[in-house]
Amino acid sequence: MTAEEVSAQLTQIIGDAIHSAGGWIGFDHFQALALYQPGLGYYANALPKFGAGPEAGSDFVTAPELSPLFGRTLAVQVQQALQASGTREVYEFGAGTGALAKQLLNHLGDAVQTYSIVDLSGTLRARQQDTLAAFGTQVRWLDALPDAIQGVVVGNEVLDAMPVQLLARIQGVWHERGVSLHEGQLTWADRPTALRPPVEIEGAHDYLTEIQPQAEAFMASLAERLLASERGGAAFFLDYGFPEAEYFHPQRHMGTVMCHQAHQSDMNPLVAVGLKDITAHVNFTGIALAGQNHGLNVLGYTSQARFLLNLGLAEAMANASLAERSQAQRLIAEHEMGELFKVLGFSTHDNWQAQGFAAGDRSHRL
Repeated sequence: MTAEEVSAQLTQIIGDAIHSAGGWIGFDHFQALALYQPGLGYYANALPKFGAGPEAGSDFVTAPELSPLFGRTLAVQVQQALQASGTREVYEFGAGTGALAKQLLNHLGDAVQTYSIVDLSGTLRARQQDTLAAFGTQVRWLDALPDAIQGVVVGNEVLDAMPVQLLARIQGVWHERGVSLHEGQLTWADRPTALRPPVEIEGAHDYLTEIQPQAEAFMASLAERLLASERGGAAFFLDYGFPEAEYFHPQRHMGTVMCHQAHQSDMNPLVAVGLKDITAHVNFTGIALAGQNHGLNVLGYTSQARFLLNLGLAEAMANASLAERSQAQRLIAEHEMGELFKVLGFSTHDNWQAQGFAAGDRSHRL
């Protein structure tokens, strides 16, 4: 199926959903269809997505594709968490091409008995199976969260792809921004709502932002499953985002929803549906509270740069080739991934210090 056919069929399905709902659906409903509709959504179709550059047909690059030193360094933290919890299982959510799983498994070796991948994309699962074939039955794929999780959970750029609700303050009145049809075309449409951001937005100016009930509900479910197991474990999420005070800053009046296609970004998710990623920055305060309110301890919160440096990335880079050092530098450079990306850690145990947060912990800013 061509890209044009994918987009046309998906747009038709979204249009049918709008019609069935009475002419309007919330942005979270639209985003779920655009990203995850079986066979057609961005993460569910067979079109290329990941890679080092647009010449490979990819839309963006993630840290594991950028440098194998990312997984090698993260493995230090995962191994410490496995030892602290006395477990031998790793769970990865949204495993992409399988590159991170391969890096972690190569460096963790026998410390991991089972590596479970939870991914909604059937086409990506096939690619992951090819990438991880050498690990045999050590790797398994799950379609949903198990009732209990015992081990270490890893999520790299998974929270940002969870559907969000859009809230727009227009002339002092809050609306939920959704999607409708006008002359057969997808278009924005606002409805007055009782929903509000978690903090008061200073000023009277028009303001667009997101709330993330789905990501927070995911965190609550994960907490319940970790605590339901005999030994519990830990969880680490790496993503781009801000603490609450920065997320809902009065000057951030255009929101954070972004689209990514062919290594270019834009702010219009209603065109080229199914052909580009749709993301929003993570409100790390909301995620931390969701985990904490359901019984987890916050291990720490810091920038990706500080997290990786605490785990020995600088030493690994010193022994790498010039080309490898150049790529790894992007993981920690302030103008690249180093500052925009943050790391948030949780644990069912509070009797150990996670090495990744040993210096530069910003938990007090959440």
